[in-house]
Amino acid sequence: MTPAAILDRATAEDRALTEDLGTAPGPRVPEPVFGPTDRLRGTVVGAMLVLIAVATRFWDLQHPTDKGTPVFDEKHYVPQGWQVLTGGNFIEDNPAYGLVVHPPVGKWILAGGEWMFGYNPMGWRFMSAVSGVIIVLAVYLTVRRMARSTLIGAIAGVFAICEGVLFVQSRMGMLDIFQILFIVLAFAALIADRDQMRQRMHRVWLQGRMDDSPFGPRFGFRWYRFTAGVMLGLACGVKWSGAYFVIVFTLLSLAFDVSARRAYRVRRPWVGVLRRDLIPSAASLGVLPFLMYVASFAPWFSSETSVYRYVVGEKIGAGGPFSWVPAAVRSFWYYESGILEFHAGLTNAAGNHHPWESKPWTWPMGLRPMLYAISYGPDQCGGSDCVRAQMLIGTPAMWWLSLPMIVWALWRIVSRRDWRYAAVLAAYGAGILPWFADIDRQMYFFYATAMAPFLVMGLALVCGDLLRAAPRGATSERRLISVLVVSLYIALVVANFVWLWPVLTGAPISNVEWGQQIWLPSWS
Repeated sequence: MTPAAILDRATAEDRALTEDLGTAPGPRVPEPVFGPTDRLRGTVVGAMLVLIAVATRFWDLQHPTDKGTPVFDEKHYVPQGWQVLTGGNFIEDNPAYGLVVHPPVGKWILAGGEWMFGYNPMGWRFMSAVSGVIIVLAVYLTVRRMARSTLIGAIAGVFAICEGVLFVQSRMGMLDIFQILFIVLAFAALIADRDQMRQRMHRVWLQGRMDDSPFGPRFGFRWYRFTAGVMLGLACGVKWSGAYFVIVFTLLSLAFDVSARRAYRVRRPWVGVLRRDLIPSAASLGVLPFLMYVASFAPWFSSETSVYRYVVGEKIGAGGPFSWVPAAVRSFWYYESGILEFHAGLTNAAGNHHPWESKPWTWPMGLRPMLYAISYGPDQCGGSDCVRAQMLIGTPAMWWLSLPMIVWALWRIVSRRDWRYAAVLAAYGAGILPWFADIDRQMYFFYATAMAPFLVMGLALVCGDLLRAAPRGATSERRLISVLVVSLYIALVVANFVWLWPVLTGAPISNVEWGQQIWLPSWS
């Protein structure tokens, strides 16, 4: 399909994207558009994006290293993954670890790569690279569904491939990329659930049963929402910060339900959601993740040597008002409270400082990236001194436009009631806003990994708006300008990614080239 044909597509899809007919006049209901229908083209484009993602994520994956050992925080999680694999109990139970401060799910995934390839860089990073590829595909499919356009989904996929934070984290034996994988999959499931519920509502409307109850129809069991709950449980099983997304995604799901009932003229939509959607949503998106989190510690409960497993009667008394609680549960509570105390104590006021730490107000524009690895010396550069440096840098062509993207998204939400931007901003906010609650805490830019996929989605949606900015009656010049602007921006993103490639992968470069990669004083 040519760009002109894309811009001339019937307006039914555009109306389906932004209409909230609970406030619109007349007896209309939303257009029956519940996702993209060009399956063959969508599959081909998705396969192409996956191939490119595989090529970039797995290229020279075994570098960099610290003289053959892990770099940066890999030094924490890679050995823990190996111990999970070789210890026989699927849990860190080596007394040398002391207090293990993150749940086990991410380390199980790391252990999967080490099981296949051994204790070496490929083993440490294989599952991270696989996760990075899946994230690219999930971003593409999610935006394709939200925008009802394979083209806009493909733009999002290209942005996800070229986004520096997602790229680097996909090549590191750390936990964050696994958590982001589950968060993105949970978000994708919620978007699919929204479409499916509206499709069910539309069926009820066509059957003339919408007025059978003032609260609207019952939706029945919702497998996509259940899947989102499973993904959120796994996200929390990687890191506690997944709990922020549990809260936000539960509210987002309820907001989708209110909007659907209003759009189809349910007489009491808010009460209908409270009576028919609140408890099931809380069960799927709140209770289920909690149960999955606790279940992830099953090896801890079954091991005889787990950290703090038998603390009752040793460090805490066996009596007291909670003596009726099983000792295993009390020991688990003691362990979890120790983790909370550990994280609460990681503050600047307590003397915890790091040369590469940053605060959340610097994250949207990536003003303070992180140096993961660096080594100097002659290395494949014609005998001259060279640098191998790997930095976690958000691709400036995208991150430096984050604030304009947010402003545009807010305008679309207020002026057009555009649910797509509301969903993306809610997820983006869950990745950054909670960190403002404790500014004294020691923080790093890799915490912003949770923001990256939703920044990508927001920018892709903006590109879609630019392509749709030339209506059917617009001049050919105006339509050409829209296509040209978006094309040039995509080319800029790709070129920016290619330029940063050496410092994203730790490739050997000269000292002059290393200096050219440092664009801002805060990057050094």
